[in-house]
Parts: sequence; C-alpha cells; structure tokens
Amino acid sequence: VQLQAFGGGFVQAGGSLRLSCAASGRTFSAGSSDTVGWFRQAPGKEREFVAAIRYSGGRIYYSDSVKDRFTLSRDNAKNTVFLQMNMLRPGDTAVYYCATGRRIILSAMSRRDMYDYWGQGTQVTVSS
Repeated sequence: VQLQAFGGGFVQAGGSLRLSCAASGRTFSAGSSDTVGWFRQAPGKEREFVAAIRYSGGRIYYSDSVKDRFTLSRDNAKNTVFLQMNMLRPGDTAVYYCATGRRIILSAMSRRDMYDYWGQGTQVTVSS
C-alpha cells in the first residue's frame, strides 16, 4: 500500500488549501474496514491527529483544533481522500501526513499506532 500526500504550500492566515491523499495497492470502498486519517507534525512537536474517515459507515472525526475549519471528503473513483483547510492559522503550520489502517474502532481513530501505512508528508506553511 502506498499513499501519496500532496497539495501543501505557503498561504497567509485566513487562506485555504486543499490536501489530497492518493492511494495505490488498496482500494477504499464503503464496504471496507479502512480508515484514512490525516496527521500533522510541527517542528519540535509530536505528530498529532487532524481528521479521519472510516469508510464503513462514512463516519468522519475531527480534532477540536480544526473542527469547523477543515473538511474531509473522499472520491471513491479516484481512491483519494481530501482535506479542505479553510481559515488557516499560523498554528496550522506543519508537515501533514495521511495514513491508513484497518478495523480501527471509532474511539481509536486519533491514535497514530493504529495506522499501518503512511504517506511521505506535505508541508503547509501559514504566515501571519
């Protein structure tokens, strides 16, 4: 399984970016037990959970820090998950990673150790 995250860049505070996570080697579908998540890591900080979607049932879960600003969506035909980021803040500056795992229960979707495969990361920089 390979994940490719892209779409990062440099934006001013209040701006928007859309990240994409394209998967190969595994097909995500509504009937699968896959979860695709987004995490981020700022310099000197631990990698933290941002958002995730559980394909079975379509449940989406956001961290409190991005709720109401970020929107996760998917395109099954392209086997791709998107993270639309609006109202960006300097505190959102980080390398963003997508990851996938199987049979992750809802209460564990924010745990890094539940994800088996990780993309390479894409840099998001928000200036004040």
